[in-house]
Amino acid sequence: MAQIIPLDSLKQPIGVEAMRAELAGGCAASSCGSSDGPADMDPAVWAKVKDHPCYSEEAHHYFARMHVAVAPACNIQCNYCNRKYDCSNESRPGVVSEKLTPEQAVRKVVAVANEVPQLSVLGIAGPGDACYDWNKTKATFDAVTWQIPDIKLCLSTNGLALPDHVDEIAAMNIDHVTITINMVDPEIGARIYPWIFHDHQRWFGVEASRILHERQMLGLEMLVARGILVKVNSVMIPGINDRHLVEVNRVVKAKGAFLHNIMPLISDPAHGTHFGLAGQRGPTAAELKALQDQVSGGTKLMRHCRQCRADAVGLLGEDRGQDFNMDKLPESVDYDPSKRAAYRAVVADVRGEHVAQKAQAAETVAAAGADEKVLVAVATKGGGRINQHFGHATEFQVYEVSPAGISFAGHRKVEQYCQGGWGEDATLDGVLAALESVAAVLCAKIGDCPKDSLATAGIVASHDYAYEWIEAGIAAWYAAAHPAAVRLTA
Repeated sequence: MAQIIPLDSLKQPIGVEAMRAELAGGCAASSCGSSDGPADMDPAVWAKVKDHPCYSEEAHHYFARMHVAVAPACNIQCNYCNRKYDCSNESRPGVVSEKLTPEQAVRKVVAVANEVPQLSVLGIAGPGDACYDWNKTKATFDAVTWQIPDIKLCLSTNGLALPDHVDEIAAMNIDHVTITINMVDPEIGARIYPWIFHDHQRWFGVEASRILHERQMLGLEMLVARGILVKVNSVMIPGINDRHLVEVNRVVKAKGAFLHNIMPLISDPAHGTHFGLAGQRGPTAAELKALQDQVSGGTKLMRHCRQCRADAVGLLGEDRGQDFNMDKLPESVDYDPSKRAAYRAVVADVRGEHVAQKAQAAETVAAAGADEKVLVAVATKGGGRINQHFGHATEFQVYEVSPAGISFAGHRKVEQYCQGGWGEDATLDGVLAALESVAAVLCAKIGDCPKDSLATAGIVASHDYAYEWIEAGIAAWYAAAHPAAVRLTA
């Protein structure tokens, strides 16, 4: 089997043919299948999402996003939010190490684009609100587009100021907007938002939530009417809006939202949020999955969200933002498009093989003749491959496999088990807890000690499928776990 080159190594100079051979495993694009979009998706929509790691689950294996923290001002207070600046040790929305001016942001984007060929999307997600701090948002996007015209633009907003800027958003060719919508009932909203600032005054309680709700719905409708793809983010807060999010899903689907992302509340008291200090718990992984499954017949769900920082850089699941702090950047940098162009050409080929392997994997699982539905966790560094050591993982991607096929179910964050060549028992206990309800773990390599501990917990661990496509490895494991299976061959 050909050695698969880690995606993060592609920032180093490498010939296009060598890049293609390594990443594609020696497979020629003409014989590997098609990288065309799903049959049920409009080609124009596929063109917008195929390289966007947040709007396409498949794309997040290959492409990176970048957030620039140019919009610190905010017009609402959320009980789950505490914006922190100059903070490098927390990974959650609203946290940044540096606030940037638009001019600094442009210099940083160009530097990242030159070093991270996977970069496809530039987003502004605060650390306040991109629409409320609009002048900085617009100045940043205008300047970046002038230098890197092919980069996708994306912004996130609470929606309160959104209707005021929809026309400008459309004129700037921003194809993707995320709105955080946690309620469609102001009574529930009053338990999430203490106040908002709108129309030159501060509003409180149910009236504040009513105004916010009306503005969110208006903004959503205006964006959809202009053909802009809308992702709705919702924070799942047990006992407050968890059951209500079923209704939120129904409403945003009816209004044309493209994607619904239900995220778990992050409520560590150390973060200083109202919910964290009040002891409000977040949902368990099982509770989150149950709610996502309940609404899976509605708007298409995003299950691969990592709740990124407002200055995140890199593939989802990694953050290289600290590598690009302003004091590490050259004073002047010119954009070189060659690495990004070469990388996109290679990925266009490799995606064809991945699509073909997914189809083959679905056939393998169906032929197993089993009626069991199980969860399988995968250690991966990206590229859609099983390519990470168990002890090096800081998260596991979790897939659900059943006779219906293989589908992405979410991710489980963990503390890295292996530190300096040694594993910590206490850390392994945390990993085992995170892998609750998982039947198997597939990785590139695993030591005997953690493998035995997983087995004691009823979890199979295997590196037999190292560097295989994720779906192909899962299908092979599933078929092997059912001896009566009819094994398919390519």
